[in-house]
Amino acid sequence: MFAVFKRARKATLSAVAAISTFALAACDPIAIGGGPTINTSKPVPVALLVPRGSAQSGDSVLAQSLENAARLAIADLQGVQIDLRIYDTAGDPTRAAAAATEAVKGGARIILGPVYAEAANAAGIAAAQKGVNVLAFSNTTSIAGGNVFILGPTFDNTARRLTSYAKAQGKGRIVIAGGSNAAGLAGQAAIRNAAAGSGASITDSIGYELSQQGVINAIPQIRAATSGADALFLTATTAGALPLLTQLLPEAGVKPEDVQYIGLTRWDVPAQTLALPGVQGGWFAMPDPGQAQRFRDRYQSTYGSTPHAIGGLAYDGIAAIGALVGAGKADALTAAALTQGAGFQGTGGIFRLRPDGTNDRGLAIATIQEQKVVVIDPAPSSFSGAGF
Repeated sequence: MFAVFKRARKATLSAVAAISTFALAACDPIAIGGGPTINTSKPVPVALLVPRGSAQSGDSVLAQSLENAARLAIADLQGVQIDLRIYDTAGDPTRAAAAATEAVKGGARIILGPVYAEAANAAGIAAAQKGVNVLAFSNTTSIAGGNVFILGPTFDNTARRLTSYAKAQGKGRIVIAGGSNAAGLAGQAAIRNAAAGSGASITDSIGYELSQQGVINAIPQIRAATSGADALFLTATTAGALPLLTQLLPEAGVKPEDVQYIGLTRWDVPAQTLALPGVQGGWFAMPDPGQAQRFRDRYQSTYGSTPHAIGGLAYDGIAAIGALVGAGKADALTAAALTQGAGFQGTGGIFRLRPDGTNDRGLAIATIQEQKVVVIDPAPSSFSGAGF
């Protein structure tokens, strides 16, 4: 996952939004449903907040990729005009809040970004004073809600897709193995919640310290817990404990042919992971590969480089805004409109924003066979499809 799991202290965003919107209604039109009205016959002012200017390695590349993807999406819109305004935040909450304030004072009717959770939270609070919604590029669910919607892929969405599929395949008795860090604990919670909703049962949950010895110490516990289970759901990443776990577990007798391995994170990135013996036959979720490849090809042909791993989120945000504005309604950017159930088409397939500020994304179920990714259950084409 991309590095936006910084924990932000959640402000009382809903209360701020409600009070500020009510107080300012007389001087700045606010549509019922949470958001400003727009004139769809004119270019719609959209602010894009990017982390350009930070000291963190890679943020300048990320910022440019987000801007490029947003402009690519604007070029693809039919009959919709977007006035895109770029603001640099340096990845800093204070600067993000200032940029959001400047953007709404300048007439922005919606904000795309920022990336990092604390910055997105700060921008959301600032934008709430004018009733403006924020589509952040974060995947941190703790900042979602009120006028902040997150576009980043979430553990909850992935866990729902995978547990529903596992249950449908007769793999409903699940053991969780997860790291003791913040991301690992969040992943374990997402799997438990998803299992409860899908009818699967969690028979045990084993934690481990994020160290080589910590993983080694957990192997006997995981082996004991999986006796009689159908599946082992791992929160580990390919850059973390996954290679060691998938090496040691089969050696300890937890064989993939007896217990289905399931991954909460992408097992195909980086590509060399596909060569690991222990991941063969495992299940994981991913965006619609055909859609994702078409976006990468389009970006490459336009800009001569590959997009950043999360650059496509800016395209998705513009695609959603464009689809809503294209309907010609003044309330196109209210919370009620943004959360319409049919969703939108993005760089990885369908997605929609939920009233709680999180998102649903249509995901494919993939496995690894002979060191190659094979889709075993395609991504749904609508929200009445698999996993929803």
